[in-house]
Amino acid sequence: MSEKIKKKNPFPVHKRFSFNLIIAFVLLTLVISLVISTIGYYRFTSAFEEQYKDSAYRTGETAEILLAANGSGTEYIIDEKGHVLLEPGKIDEYIASGGETEEYKTILNNINYLCEKQNVSIVYVIKVKDDFSEYISVFNAPNMKTTKYTPWEVGSLHPIEDSEYRDLYKQLYAKEIEHASAIRKGSGSIPDHITSLMAIYDTNGDVAALMCVQRPMSELVEARESYMKIVGVFTLLMMVVVIFAWYFFLHNQFLTPLQTVLDEAQRFARTTKAPEKELNPKISRIMEISALAKSINEMEKDTLSYIENLTNITKEKEKMNAELDVARNIQEASLPNVFPAFPEKTEFDLYASMTPAKQVGGDFYDFFLIDDDHLAMVIADVSGKGVPAALFMMVTKILINERSLMGGSPAEIVSFLNNRICMHNDAEMFVTMWLGILELSTGKVIATNAGHDDPAILRGGEKFELDKQKHGLVVGAMDTSKYQNFEFTLERGDKIFLYTDGIPEATKNDQSMFGLDNMIKALNKNKKKTPKEIVEGITKAIDVFIEGAPQFDDMTMLCVEYKGVNMDDSIKLEAKDENLSKAIDYVMSKLEGKNAKPKALQQLEIAMEEIFVNIAHYAYIPKDGYVEIFAEVINNTISITFMDEGKEYNPLERKDPDITESAENREIGGLGIYLTKRLVDKVSYERKDNKNILRMDKKFE
Repeated sequence: MSEKIKKKNPFPVHKRFSFNLIIAFVLLTLVISLVISTIGYYRFTSAFEEQYKDSAYRTGETAEILLAANGSGTEYIIDEKGHVLLEPGKIDEYIASGGETEEYKTILNNINYLCEKQNVSIVYVIKVKDDFSEYISVFNAPNMKTTKYTPWEVGSLHPIEDSEYRDLYKQLYAKEIEHASAIRKGSGSIPDHITSLMAIYDTNGDVAALMCVQRPMSELVEARESYMKIVGVFTLLMMVVVIFAWYFFLHNQFLTPLQTVLDEAQRFARTTKAPEKELNPKISRIMEISALAKSINEMEKDTLSYIENLTNITKEKEKMNAELDVARNIQEASLPNVFPAFPEKTEFDLYASMTPAKQVGGDFYDFFLIDDDHLAMVIADVSGKGVPAALFMMVTKILINERSLMGGSPAEIVSFLNNRICMHNDAEMFVTMWLGILELSTGKVIATNAGHDDPAILRGGEKFELDKQKHGLVVGAMDTSKYQNFEFTLERGDKIFLYTDGIPEATKNDQSMFGLDNMIKALNKNKKKTPKEIVEGITKAIDVFIEGAPQFDDMTMLCVEYKGVNMDDSIKLEAKDENLSKAIDYVMSKLEGKNAKPKALQQLEIAMEEIFVNIAHYAYIPKDGYVEIFAEVINNTISITFMDEGKEYNPLERKDPDITESAENREIGGLGIYLTKRLVDKVSYERKDNKNILRMDKKFE
């Protein structure tokens, strides 16, 4: 440690603190004094102003009486409102007299006397012109002892330049107010003053003139100065008291003990070691400082204990985080996350994502090929979050994957899953699930719903809509639950969007949710895009909506676009008997190297002949037409599709002939399609886009 650091501070902390405390008390005293002075100043001024206004009004009322009594002060008229009334035209008479009549002089002398006795600057009576641009002086009585005003002559005109006075004149003449006051700052030899104005009424109820009384505010100014001097002296005394209080009490009972406590707190902060000697709990007579010393002792003990516990907890937390990381990696590895997942399959395109709310989540998606012609699609949401939900999710995913590969409908698969989970579900957890199996060659989907959100489906390029079907009970709730299949067919370009409730229930800080309506809008905004772009579009829409709010639930999405079977490898032939051999050669070329059994090939040729000849003879009568044939091998089965644009005809609707009867008694026709159904494993028909489409499947091994 350097000598500079070792050197004792010439200005210890407690001295610096005491100095700062004195400054703080002085400043506080000044602030309090300033506040008191400001409040007192305005309250004092307001009270004096009100008193001045009232005094001026009283003086004006007295002057009105003198004016109404024609100088005698004995007889005058008062109406029911208390107004002193003049005779109509009396003001004009005074103006016309030029101040020469005895009556005018008597009134003026009385007003002058009143002005001196009431200690006002001036009392004057004016008549304002109708346009309020000028007024006429009627009586003008300045107090010659206190002011230097020059009296106005009777009948003299004076312009009204002050807008405030003009507005007051208008209100008084309009009888909107009966009296008013205006406060004015002095200028030159004219001191600050208050002018009070009162309407003078005649016996007709009209405003004949205005009585104005101006009073100086010198008393107010002097009183205020005296008040401020008293406050200043009081402030100085308070500062002296603060200094003496510091010397005789604060230093010994506050600052020195507080410095001792501070030194101990700083020592412990530097070393985090137990003290050699604890602080004395009776370090000061001030209860709070003694309590602080006691608290420092307890804090040091608690801190040392806390550090020891925290060290142990940190080790456990690091171990737990490491285990959670492993769990997250296992969970992520269990989800198919390589896209495109099946690059060799052109019948569909798909994309999925899962964003857990915690390190590990309870949602999951899955997709896998049951065989070359069937794609399983799963999306599920486990109750709860975190590690328990993740473990439940892993078990559920493994069970449904293994059971699906064994065959069966979605309802059968989910029923099996439900029974297995209910057997070992002491935690009473459950999972919502949507499971669908897509037949790639036809677009047919068989699905079941175990309490999950309805999927959104885009059909015919129109718009995404929710596909609402009957729901079964959630998986894991009851071992006797039954589940039902439902079917729908996807055409080329149709899309399915699967999701968990974390999507519509994404919540912003004001607790409003994203909702299904916003989800459908975002889907339709991106409906022409690829599944990956659709999922990313939904994610972006949610991010914009929640405005950075934290994620409370797992968010999982799976989007599949059905592209259908690639028909580029089909063969199109004229529907004539001589082209049958070409059709058979085309199909047989698909079976080269497949180890097909001779018997199966023979049966396949007979079945093809029956279908091809039937189309050639009956589909286009009396015109000619074409037949398009498409064949593909799926596992150990060859699937052959015949398409023609002839008249609509479903051979499967024809009743099978009774082959037990003799040829003479049997109904003519129907034997060929009957034979075909017996020779192959499956036959189906549909009318689509003005085409007859007949498909037959035959196992060849």
